[in-house]
Amino acid sequence: MQVCQANNVKVYNLSLGKSLPEWLSDRKKRALQKSDRDLQHRIQLIQDFEMPSVSNSVQITADSQFILATGTYKPRVRCFEVTQLSMKFERCFDSEVVKFHVLSEDYSKIVFLQCDRYIEFHARYGRYHRLRIPKFGRDMAYHEPSCDLYVVGSSPEVYRLNLEQGRFLSPFVTEASGINACTVNPAHHLLALGTLEGRVECWDPRSRRQAAILDCALSSITMETQVKGMPSVSSLKFKDGLQMAVGTSTGQVLIYDLRSDKPLLVKDHHYGLPIKAVDFHPQAGMVVSTDSKAVRIWDLQTSKAFTAIEPEHDINDMCLVPSSGLILTANETPKLGVYFIPSLGPAPKWCAFLDNLTEELEDSTNSTIYDDYKFVTKAELENLGLTHLIGTGLLRAYMHGYFIDIRLYHKAKAIADPFAYEEYRKNKIRQKIEEARESRVKLKKLPKVNAALASKLQEQQEQDQTSKVKREKKAEADGILQDNRFADLFKNPEFEVDESSEAFRMLHPVITKQQKQQQKAAQKRAMLQQFDELKGEEEEEGRPSEDESSSDDDDQSWRLELRKQHQMLRDERKAQAAAEWSAPKFYELKKGEEFSSEKGMRKMSKRQIGTSLAARVALEEEQGEVKQVGSSIGNQQLTFSLKKGATETKFKQDTVEHHRERKKLRRSAGHLQGKSKGKPFNR
Repeated sequence: MQVCQANNVKVYNLSLGKSLPEWLSDRKKRALQKSDRDLQHRIQLIQDFEMPSVSNSVQITADSQFILATGTYKPRVRCFEVTQLSMKFERCFDSEVVKFHVLSEDYSKIVFLQCDRYIEFHARYGRYHRLRIPKFGRDMAYHEPSCDLYVVGSSPEVYRLNLEQGRFLSPFVTEASGINACTVNPAHHLLALGTLEGRVECWDPRSRRQAAILDCALSSITMETQVKGMPSVSSLKFKDGLQMAVGTSTGQVLIYDLRSDKPLLVKDHHYGLPIKAVDFHPQAGMVVSTDSKAVRIWDLQTSKAFTAIEPEHDINDMCLVPSSGLILTANETPKLGVYFIPSLGPAPKWCAFLDNLTEELEDSTNSTIYDDYKFVTKAELENLGLTHLIGTGLLRAYMHGYFIDIRLYHKAKAIADPFAYEEYRKNKIRQKIEEARESRVKLKKLPKVNAALASKLQEQQEQDQTSKVKREKKAEADGILQDNRFADLFKNPEFEVDESSEAFRMLHPVITKQQKQQQKAAQKRAMLQQFDELKGEEEEEGRPSEDESSSDDDDQSWRLELRKQHQMLRDERKAQAAAEWSAPKFYELKKGEEFSSEKGMRKMSKRQIGTSLAARVALEEEQGEVKQVGSSIGNQQLTFSLKKGATETKFKQDTVEHHRERKKLRRSAGHLQGKSKGKPFNR
């Protein structure tokens, strides 16, 4: 059993419980039920309340003693007796059942409409008669005063089969191209037909004429339905002689009064799926409507949602047990859904024990896998060392892995990782210690990552909530510190704020200004409190406040600090560029160093450091020394000497000749200076 709360209303799912694998035999299942404690304590409201694969429809008899359900495969019907909480009988068909109707108060007279146009009549002992209709049928209704069975389908005719005479009567011809649903009013026996065109045609069986037409499509058209097309009527249900519920193919439920052509209420499921069934709960004043996704329970007067049931599988049909809070559903799954809502009504008499057991046996855990078997992948099998079991009966292949017995899995896990339990035990002890520490006096504990940011946010949380801005900052701080989406901001080192980065330093003056403003505001509050305590006088009129007088100074200081940061960043860039430019390249020699032999480098005097290579060679020749330029890597040496006189004499001769040529070409302008003094030029 599982309990869930939708709109603060508890809904107990009695059909959900521990399930067994399908490949187990009946003998093993019975053995597990005897030995397994969980299976013994499982709440099984009705024994074997399921179908082999899928259930199509479910109904309860008029005396509320029998529940009938149809399903596949093979097509069949099962009858469950509620007094015995078990299945009474099971019958199979040749084709799938579309709709069925109980003609008597118990299960003794039942009629089934099948998908191959056949209608079967069953008595207490079995099938009584079988006949065929001209067109495919979709719904049936029984008119008890005249013993007429109305069958509607993919044609405009309403076939009438008189069960007293045992023959077909002339059909009703409607204005529709097809009819999806039909029902008979229990008070005045008016026949209502839901058509493909979105209309409800009402026929009087006494006069065999059309009484009225109600257009429901125009009242249920929305922006979504315009895209999907014209809505059609998918289900009908009468509450009494006047009120009627109409379900459409676009997911709306319309409540009508037969005296008006406008709906009293329109309830939208917001799924855009056809309404499968609609029913009234008169004791609670609720309407229960269902589509393939959810069963919605809402108020009849205000259309306010009461609660909803959303199973994992699609819903095919729904049945409300009269005068109770028990709802039965036929689903696209073997198990039929059983839901109990205590707020909607009490439990039926045949299961009155639910009122006491629901609260005591409440179990909120929902197992999505077999409890006695563990699903493992091939990689996990390799880690456990159980790959040699592939192909044996100990592993059951399923999709991309295998099912293994949970006991074998625990043994293999203990062998493969013997210290797993110790780690689990240590983690549990650590959690209990931390829980015990929470009750003690808490100190401010800052994280290792972004500690300054965390401290600032904690200070914002502790601030006074007098102004709107502070309340917004406090809410923002609460969201960052308590939201799990920002947890990595204080745990992952990759998210740490780098205060030495250029972007942070550019924003630093702004942050400093904010901090200064906060400090000044705190100082101002303290000074005002002291001033009020000492003098209790008001501020003089016309005198500017402290904030107004100091706002210009704050802006100017902020600009100066921002310029200072810009200048510091520019200086750092220049220094870094100069260091990169002055760094020695791999092909250059450092200052004061030169190649020498392997014996060592001879120190040069201070006079030789600034001279050129030619001057140093000439000086060494004068001193009688020979300059050797070698490599410290090898023993190769180079000796050279300069020829005196020839090069120097030629250079002097070339210089003298050059000056002589320039003197010939140069013209003096001294005569122009003397003549032009005091005399303007003639133009």
